[in-house]
Amino acid sequence: MYKNKLPDGRNNICGENVRRLRQGMPEKTSQRKLADLLQMQGLDIDKNAVQRMESGQRFVTDIELKALADVFHISCDELLQGSGSD
Repeated sequence: MYKNKLPDGRNNICGENVRRLRQGMPEKTSQRKLADLLQMQGLDIDKNAVQRMESGQRFVTDIELKALADVFHISCDELLQGSGSD
């Protein structure tokens, strides 16, 4: 049987890392500001989508993953590491 959710019910692996990285940015970065940064990368995304992404309620596409990695200046692999990849 195929799984498209983590055992804890989350729809993505990277959400916790997105929140951690956003909160760790040198300049205070709100979910709205992160959405603005992602829009500058060409994504049509808003603050609510970022909130759902961070909480694990939203699936994250590979295009979004790449844009997130670019904003945080890390690799896509780094966004996927952590407790969700077990």
